[in-house]
Amino acid sequence: MGVSDEEKARSTARFLATILIGGVVVGVSLLGLSSKLHFPFPSSLSSSNDKKKKKKGCVRVYMDGCFDMMHYGHCNALRQARALGDQLVVGVVSDPEIIANKGPPVTPLKERMIMVNAVKWVDEVIPDAPYAITEDFMKKLFDEYNIDFIIHGDDPCVLPDGTDAYALAKKAGRYKQIKRTEGVSSTDIVGRMLLCVRERPISDSNNHSSLQRQFSHGHSQKFEDGGSGSGTRVSHFLPTSRRIVQFSNGKGPRPDARIIYIDGAFDLFHAGHVEILRVARELGDFLLVGIHNDQTVSATRGAHRPIMNLHERSLSVLACRYVDEVIIGAPWEVSKDMITTFNISLVVHGTVAENDDFQKETSNPYDVPISMGIFKILESPLDVTTTTIIRRIVSNHEAYQKRNEKKAASEKRYYEDKTYVSGD
Repeated sequence: MGVSDEEKARSTARFLATILIGGVVVGVSLLGLSSKLHFPFPSSLSSSNDKKKKKKGCVRVYMDGCFDMMHYGHCNALRQARALGDQLVVGVVSDPEIIANKGPPVTPLKERMIMVNAVKWVDEVIPDAPYAITEDFMKKLFDEYNIDFIIHGDDPCVLPDGTDAYALAKKAGRYKQIKRTEGVSSTDIVGRMLLCVRERPISDSNNHSSLQRQFSHGHSQKFEDGGSGSGTRVSHFLPTSRRIVQFSNGKGPRPDARIIYIDGAFDLFHAGHVEILRVARELGDFLLVGIHNDQTVSATRGAHRPIMNLHERSLSVLACRYVDEVIIGAPWEVSKDMITTFNISLVVHGTVAENDDFQKETSNPYDVPISMGIFKILESPLDVTTTTIIRRIVSNHEAYQKRNEKKAASEKRYYEDKTYVSGD
């Protein structure tokens, strides 16, 4: 049976925007829980000796990476890689390999595995993957895991000696390339935070507690672009409606769905965020996530927050398999109108959060759902917050500065040795 024009129009209208009193909030539907739809929940490979079964005609593609401080650029790369095959297998590089080739990772392997497993385009995950594609590992991918093609972005992946990490895959004719997402990288995000460190007076350079307070409470600081205030001003991200559509599928909840709502900044989207979203999703049929705008985050967490701007944060949440829909620029207070508009069954909040003292405030943002008896505090599975990530970087900022410089030097050697021609 065909879909009527009226039904198509209703679906499109629901997908594009939801107008709330006091502002425009765009709700974008997601793929939902992938295990119930197209993509099975990815599994880590428990035994490297087991040959992976492959359906006839099924194209399996492999992509690897450090996925340190995972962001929407990583997610977009995985989305593009998945589009080149029927199943996407992702290798997550081990901590020792990252240290040897790039410098210390900000997030350990356990947290990086949680992040990659949660991306809705990922079908399978290999932990402790090597940084470079060796002959032995490439043979293992082809023979044991039935990989047809190895995927990487069009940016160079350079080893410390200046050679291409994917040279063997290219030589074997089993290499495919995708377009890099411009405007963001883990190096760039670390740089946004280190920018604050570099521009402090030398006498304060070793005062780590002062630096942490600056991130937490937002002491004013000038930036390289001539602005001041939020660290997001150094972002080069240009949001488009097409990118948002690529990260979503336009499906709304069933009429009888139990809709769970959770909100927050979701800045530097990390494993702690992923785990609380997983727990929240298990409580209902549809998870609606509210993402606060930059002004709200700055007002509640300091002028140097958020590190990632609203659209960057929205894309990271959109890529998570546990999320069904997001409100981009959600209001701070959960109102009766909002609960009615979205047919929210339960509002939840984790025990580990930046604003975990909200109940002590004179104006509790959850007063309405509490009075309605539809508010619940969830035990957070992981004790990680955005401040945790920032403290890791600030406490070891010299090592991360050297890491950034090391990467830049390797890429310079690569370009000096090759004639690089950019295509459309």
